Amino acid sequence: MQISADMVKELREKTGAGIMDAKRALEEAAGDMSKAAQVIHQQGLARAEKKSDRQASQGLIEPYIHGGGRIGTLVEINCETDFVARTPDFQGLAHDIAMQVAALNPKYVSADEIPDAELEERADEVGSKDVAAKQLALLSQEFIKDSSVTVEELIKDHIAKLGENIVVRRFSRFELGETATDEGDDE
Repeated sequence: MQISADMVKELREKTGAGIMDAKRALEEAAGDMSKAAQVIHQQGLARAEKKSDRQASQGLIEPYIHGGGRIGTLVEINCETDFVARTPDFQGLAHDIAMQVAALNPKYVSADEIPDAELEERADEVGSKDVAAKQLALLSQEFIKDSSVTVEELIKDHIAKLGENIVVRRFSRFELGETATDEGDDE
């Protein structure tokens, strides 16, 4: 099948892929736009995996205030360059993650950080370690705007799209009337 420039343009607009990547994906999918988008997505995830060990020391600290000032969060999210940190896609991701922290009150960034004793205790309350990890660890949680993906998968999608490693370094959550013993912040 002949791949037209309009087809390449349409796929690029849908996926954010480069011209040659879009053309190759369309050729591989024999012109099927949805299959080509899946090819782009899979290639992006593979690239994201390769970038996961790269240094991410740029980025931003994103504030989010909810409930008329009753809940506030600060999230440090890092990428490799200040150029990417200034893009609307990266800033939108940071905002969404700050909202996630406000809404679901995780205590840790990743499940690896949860102390075994706390994970066991929570697992006894909720029935399994997986459920406990989803409650306690930000990256394990279902994304509040799309429950078909986790926060970790959302970040990997952005890594694939933006071409840089992205890391949630830390977050803090504040709620009016909260005491020091029931804070859900991470350091």
